[in-house]
Amino acid sequence: MQECENFILVIFGASGDLTWRKLIPALYDMYYQSLMPEKFRVLGVGRASLSDDDFRKKMSEGLEQFIPSNFYVQDKIDQFLGHLHYHVMDTNKPDDYAGLKENLESFSDNVACDANYLYYFAIPPFMYAPVAGYLHDEGLTCSDNGWKRVIVEKPFGHDYNSAIDLNKELLRYFEEEQIYRIDHYLGKETVQNILVTRFSNGIFEPLWNRNYVEYVEITSSESIGVGSRAGYYETAGALRDMIQNHMLQLLGIVAMEPPVSSDADAIRNEMLKVFQSLRRMTKEEVPDYVIRGQYISSMVRSVVMPAYREEKGVDPVSKTETYVALKCFIDNWRWSGVPFYIRTGKCLPTRVTEVVIHFRPNPHKIFAQKNGLDNIGNKLIIRIQPDEGLVLKFGMKVPGTGFRVDQVSMDFRYSSLNEEHIPDAYERLISDCIVGDATLFQRGDAVETTWQYVQPILDAWEENKSIPVYGYPAGSWGPEQAEALLVKDGFEWRYPCKNLTSDDSYCEL
Repeated sequence: MQECENFILVIFGASGDLTWRKLIPALYDMYYQSLMPEKFRVLGVGRASLSDDDFRKKMSEGLEQFIPSNFYVQDKIDQFLGHLHYHVMDTNKPDDYAGLKENLESFSDNVACDANYLYYFAIPPFMYAPVAGYLHDEGLTCSDNGWKRVIVEKPFGHDYNSAIDLNKELLRYFEEEQIYRIDHYLGKETVQNILVTRFSNGIFEPLWNRNYVEYVEITSSESIGVGSRAGYYETAGALRDMIQNHMLQLLGIVAMEPPVSSDADAIRNEMLKVFQSLRRMTKEEVPDYVIRGQYISSMVRSVVMPAYREEKGVDPVSKTETYVALKCFIDNWRWSGVPFYIRTGKCLPTRVTEVVIHFRPNPHKIFAQKNGLDNIGNKLIIRIQPDEGLVLKFGMKVPGTGFRVDQVSMDFRYSSLNEEHIPDAYERLISDCIVGDATLFQRGDAVETTWQYVQPILDAWEENKSIPVYGYPAGSWGPEQAEALLVKDGFEWRYPCKNLTSDDSYCEL
């Protein structure tokens, strides 16, 4: 990591769950590893009437739960908590920002940070532009005296037009290089390792194209339902919540061309080219390329799981999708004709995110058997979470007479690196933002382009009420129709574990 300058982190919405669960634990992990500058301050901002001590006590409770046990050193925690402060203000009142400015200037003198301010917007998206505007009016966004950066959380827009509008609003007050649009999937170690696996190994990159890859799967499944997020989920659904950002970002990294260097602009330029190359669907094509589903009640491990429509806060006749599977194509030289299948859903058998590269089978099948021809396809499985790692599956001869072939695995798991700390996604991303490395953050043009890709799907669902939402039992791998999406092409999904819709089923990763 580059050496970072003294700075002040201002968290808007600091009394919320994200700060307590993710942001402060990530900052402490960095502090414990000596990845923070000697002098820094964290200033929580919110309407809740908290003193500095109240804020520190609440954040301390989060550290007890969410930091690695071997990082829990009381002296270190006490030193870290001394860097935390709280400022009470109403972010909707322009007059309150003068007090914030005064507080920041006082801290800036104490920590000798030259007015280096990092703003974290842990607030609803509709507040991004007003808060940015109020900061700008107080002269708190100009980088003439120290750097100013802002991290914004998803969702970045609700559709294509709103994403454009939000970008325009933010760019009125910040320059593009000051804006860090966070996608925590890009902070995961295995996602970044996709780049290294491809571009630092001569045995993979020559095969990473239409000549050797038959199809690609990208899966992100959750075993839980919407729970307390039903209010948000009813307005979002799986397409907005997962596909437009997380899943397409994974697609961009898997499919991108080799960048000219490892710097932020080079990598983000290549990802943008992938999004621009995605074949746009017409509204009429959407039913053939996209399957949406919604979980229904089912018995999972002897427990009755409620249907989505039975969750608190959900419309009893809701058509909001909790599952999406889609087939897409990247129309460029490298990937022409290779289908990419993406799926995500809630109340599936397990929590897992992985990319599976299916290599083309050998053209000549020489190991014949009575029941057919052995020609087991090679797969590279890139596990994002949990149990992060890579698995290469290939055929080996079974001991004995003849040439019976079985599939074996050669694997690497990050858990085997016992001496290495695997950073949390937020730890990596905040660390990068502090030093000004935007590689793992979304650029405005990329956000708009991914929204442009999913917009025809949203429009088709809105305008054509006859497009079905297929029910699938909680604990299963989704609607049967999602199977047909691949079967008609002669392929099949990889299943990391079995369905959980009967008492004798089990899950094994």
